[in-house]
Amino acid sequence: MTNLNWQKSTYSEEASSCVYLATTRTGAVVLRESDEPQTIITTGPKQLGDLISALRRDSHTPSG
Repeated sequence: MTNLNWQKSTYSEEASSCVYLATTRTGAVVLRESDEPQTIITTGPKQLGDLISALRRDSHTPSG
């Protein structure tokens, strides 16, 4: 997976570990974390969108 245009997540802070995303020519979404850039997770745009939606929903649900 060379020549990917990695983009830092807007939720990553400047001094902390960062999440980077890119898309492949086939439309797959790839993610990596700055502490382990050789470890790459591949998913689809719909699956990533579903995950983000679920995380947003959970972050607004009161715990207890």
